[in-house]
Amino acid sequence: MPENKPLLPVIAGPTASGKTALAVELALRLDGEVVSADSMQVYEPLRIGTARPTEAELRGVPHHLLGFLPLTEKYSVARYAGDARRAIAEIRTRGRLPLLCGGTGLYIDAVVDNLQFAGNGEDPAVREELARRADREGIEPLLAELRAVDPETAERLHPANRGRILRALELYRTTGMTMSEQLRFSRSVPPPFEARVLVLDCRDRAVLYGRINRRVDEMLAAGLLQEAEQALAAPTAPTALQAIGYKELAPYFAGELPLSEAVENLKRSTRRYAKRQLTWFRRRRNARFLYIDEYAGLPALADAAQEALAIPPGDTQTNGRP
Repeated sequence: MPENKPLLPVIAGPTASGKTALAVELALRLDGEVVSADSMQVYEPLRIGTARPTEAELRGVPHHLLGFLPLTEKYSVARYAGDARRAIAEIRTRGRLPLLCGGTGLYIDAVVDNLQFAGNGEDPAVREELARRADREGIEPLLAELRAVDPETAERLHPANRGRILRALELYRTTGMTMSEQLRFSRSVPPPFEARVLVLDCRDRAVLYGRINRRVDEMLAAGLLQEAEQALAAPTAPTALQAIGYKELAPYFAGELPLSEAVENLKRSTRRYAKRQLTWFRRRRNARFLYIDEYAGLPALADAAQEALAIPPGDTQTNGRP
């Protein structure tokens, strides 16, 4: 990339890998501010179940895109991309270094790859009509329709993936652009920065799973049950309660499962989510991996992160300032 592009360090990784602690430590060392890349931490009432960092954990470092939405408001990757780009630009105008930090892979891709979005292509009436057809005729006629207008997407999608097939048709009907065309368009504008992506992982998977199990126990001790019960009873947007930690507890509140079983389901779901996160990040070209179980503590991990990101100690010229 051209040398005059400003640097954007990115700290990614699975849940409970210590991303926030590392991003905060680097921000303190490099005069930075952190932009969150977490699709659930945007909701203000979801504090405990989303592991939103506390004031103590933030250590005075400014954070952006945390806890600013009510549960009733829908949030999308397209909206996030715009919000994150504005936050990054504003941080740079203050002469500080933005750091992107989170575990939502699509949000990170949207910023790092500078994805462009040609409208969200959503229309409830179209969606409902397609769903009724699928119920009445089965998915095969709709898949055939998708093959006719967007063979690339039809080939890529599993024939049993009803939701994606309907979404691809909805997008085409509402925007006139196929999903394949939108994907090509979305990557047509080069990013205005040099992103360096660092992914946290564990050599020993049992270490990560142990951290996840302990985090769930800590959430319960901090009041997760009360938060989840209130959130599940409140009016919400479709995107608001997708976070692991809420729907797993719903059977307990309904009297269908004992608490111990609901908690075990929550831990299992979180471990599986961590595996999916790592699968996503491994597809990212040029990402560097740091294995947290190879370091004695946060200072040593931060030293290694600075080296992996090629940021010299004490460097304050990484934000594109002349």
